Amino acid sequence: MTDGLAEPELAGLTAAAGSAGEDIKAGLALAAQLGPRLPFPGGGDTAARWRMLAAVAAGDLTAARILEPHADALAILAEAGESAADGCWGVFAAEAPGNKLKAEAERGGWRLSGTKPWCSLGTVLDRALVTAHGPDGVALFAVDLRQPSVTGEVAGWVSRGLRAVTSGPLHFDAVPAEPVGAAGWYLTRPGFAWGGIGVAACWYGAAWALADTLRQSLATRAPDPIRDLNLGRADVGLHAASRCLTGAAADVDAGCALGAIGALLAVRVRSVVAAAAELAVEQVGHALGPAPLAFDEPHARRVADLLVYLRQHHAERDLADVGARLRELPSHGMPPW
Repeated sequence: MTDGLAEPELAGLTAAAGSAGEDIKAGLALAAQLGPRLPFPGGGDTAARWRMLAAVAAGDLTAARILEPHADALAILAEAGESAADGCWGVFAAEAPGNKLKAEAERGGWRLSGTKPWCSLGTVLDRALVTAHGPDGVALFAVDLRQPSVTGEVAGWVSRGLRAVTSGPLHFDAVPAEPVGAAGWYLTRPGFAWGGIGVAACWYGAAWALADTLRQSLATRAPDPIRDLNLGRADVGLHAASRCLTGAAADVDAGCALGAIGALLAVRVRSVVAAAAELAVEQVGHALGPAPLAFDEPHARRVADLLVYLRQHHAERDLADVGARLRELPSHGMPPW
C-alpha cells in the first residue's frame, strides 16, 4: 500500500469509481472492466491488487463493494484451476438460522435447493459462487443467477450506508450448479484468508479518502492545533494500516501466509485496518463537526457506507480470535510477533 494513492493509474481508478457512484449499472460495468486487471493474490503482485481495490474504494464504496467480490470470485476460480464465465460475479457464503441451502447430486449433475441469506446484489449479478450443504459437508458451487429457478427479494433493506448495494435472500429451486473444489475446500484454501485482507484494503481506501478530506479542509483554514491533532491521529492509524497491508502482501507472495499462520495474519490485518478506519471516522468527525455530514452528500455517504462495510469486521470477536489462535500456536522460544 502507499500512504497517498497518488500514482496516476490509481488516481484514475479513484476517479472512475467516483463517477460511477451509486449507479449500479455503472458499477457493474466498472467491475467487469477492472476484475481481470487485478493480479491474483499470491501471484507475486498482491500489493498491486490491494492498492487497486483501495483506490476504487477511495473513489466510492458502492463501486468497491461491487468490484471486491467480483474480483474475489475470479481469484477463487483461478485457485481452483478453473476459468470464469463472462459476467459479473458475487460470492455468497453467509449462513443464517432457518436458512439452509442444500446441494444434491442428481441426473449427472448438482442442483441447489433452499435459501441463501445476505446475497448482495443477487438479483442483478450474472453469476455467483455459492456455498451449500452437500452430503460430504459444505461445498462451493458456481451458479448462473439468471436462471428462472433463482428468485430474490430485497427483504426490507433500509440501510443508509451502501444503500444501493441491497442485500437479501436468494431462493433456489433445484438450480443446476457446478462444483468448485471438493467439500470443505472453500474455507481451508489459502486464498480464503487473503480474500479477507482484500476487503480490508477497501476499508483502508475509504478511510484514507476521509482523512484526505480533512487534510484539504485544513489547508484552507487558519492553523488550529486541535484539528492538526485530529488529522495526525487519523494519519498515524492509517500509516500503520498501510504498512500492515504492505507487509501482509509481501508475506502472501513469499508463501509465508499459509494455513494457521495465514489465518492469523488475516485477522490481525483486518483488525488493524478496521481500527484505523474507525479512528479516521471519529477524528474527521471531531475536526469538521456536523456540517459536512449534513450538507456534503459525497462525504456523508462515504461515512455511512464505510460504517456499514466495516461491520464485516467482527470487532471484539475477531480480537478474541487472535488471542485464541496465539494460544494454540506451538512455542519456538520466540514470541509469536
